[in-house]
Amino acid sequence: MVELFVSSFVTLFLIIDPPGCAPIFAGLTAGAAPAHRRAMAIRAVVVAAGILLLFALAGEPLLHALGIELASFRIAGGLMLFLIALEMVFEKRTQRREDRAARVTAEEADDVSIFPMAMPMIAGPGSIATVMLLMARSNGLERSAVVMAALGANLLLMLGSLLAAGPIMRVLGAKIEAVITRLLGVLLAALAVQFVIDGVVEQLR
Repeated sequence: MVELFVSSFVTLFLIIDPPGCAPIFAGLTAGAAPAHRRAMAIRAVVVAAGILLLFALAGEPLLHALGIELASFRIAGGLMLFLIALEMVFEKRTQRREDRAARVTAEEADDVSIFPMAMPMIAGPGSIATVMLLMARSNGLERSAVVMAALGANLLLMLGSLLAAGPIMRVLGAKIEAVITRLLGVLLAALAVQFVIDGVVEQLR
């Protein structure tokens, strides 16, 4: 069982990528109040956990019932992420936040916990497919519980990464944060394009 936990944990860690999601979350929530940022981090992980648990327990029947292929998740998620990435690169989100700041409080900043953080960043096509595959390969309640434990450990790591991302970015300062946000926007755009390419390739097979 230890081998199953380790292999499941490593596989999910590489797909979910807690360290990689943290700076993107920090960039998306730049300017939000610390309490609001923490609330978004917790909400994103909780919602993502619910999505992944749903697909782990009833993924294949649900998709078949709805007539949806996993490749469609990749393409749709990639397109939506690309739009977010463009806003990060050209600071459209920053401009909107500054305009809104004259009218509302910081606690009402954009909520990114559901989209794009919970889905597709955390509970994206890759993590959904991985959880479904690991559960399909785990025969028996005990082995399935081990896979669930590995998933839970990764989600706890994700929560810790998201909660630590904000303070780290604040220490760096506004100018460095702006540079990092634009750089992360470019990386997020590349990730979005890869999602679309993977989805198209999978559809053409």
